Amino acid sequence: MQHTLFISDLHLCDTRPAITAAFASFLRNTACKADALYILGDLFEYWPGDDYIASGFHACTIANLRAVTQSGVPIFLIHGNRDFLIGHAFANATGVTLLADPSIIRLYGKRILISHGDALCTDDVAYQDFRKQVRQPDWQNKFLSQSLEQRIAIIEQLRSTSDREKSSKSMEIMDVNPDAVHQLLSENDYPALFIHGHTHRPAMHVHEIDGRTCIRWVLGDWYEHGSYLSVSPDGVTVHSL
Repeated sequence: MQHTLFISDLHLCDTRPAITAAFASFLRNTACKADALYILGDLFEYWPGDDYIASGFHACTIANLRAVTQSGVPIFLIHGNRDFLIGHAFANATGVTLLADPSIIRLYGKRILISHGDALCTDDVAYQDFRKQVRQPDWQNKFLSQSLEQRIAIIEQLRSTSDREKSSKSMEIMDVNPDAVHQLLSENDYPALFIHGHTHRPAMHVHEIDGRTCIRWVLGDWYEHGSYLSVSPDGVTVHSL
């Protein structure tokens, strides 16, 4: 049966081998049977630059992604807030196609809007200021000019600071802003479906905007167990691994 899969927020890292193994199994046994796989950000806990490939930490994941794309199943990836430095070398190594955030795709007669989702958390002003800074080419070029070891140390420090700040923020502040969601949906001509991740609050939401109905699906994270969304001509289903 025709179907396309969507995942996000795996946060793969060397300290969580069980989730890395679960993703490898998902690629071998599930993704390989789909029409396509869309990864909507934060595939990795962090990505300090494409020279990280040579470190070997994610060699198996890169090889497994490559095996799926070489089998004829396309994989598309949108950057997340943890892996926005994934670049063309990673794409070449895996066969993955990088997409802009947000993007409109067409599946089985439906227009679908896809995004990582962090740009919609507009109530978290400090995060949005940080996001704007690190997405600037000048900032990225300066950051990537440092050694890999220096970049990893900076990232670890930023993660520690972020964890401390999150403890004092409410879930509402870190969730998407309804007005930002409505604006994005209207700007993209009211797509039938909107799929995103980032918030780690999986759910289905119905938005009535200007007399139009848009269904928003939030993907789950892979911290405890894996999950994915399947879109087919018959509708949308959620699966847990």
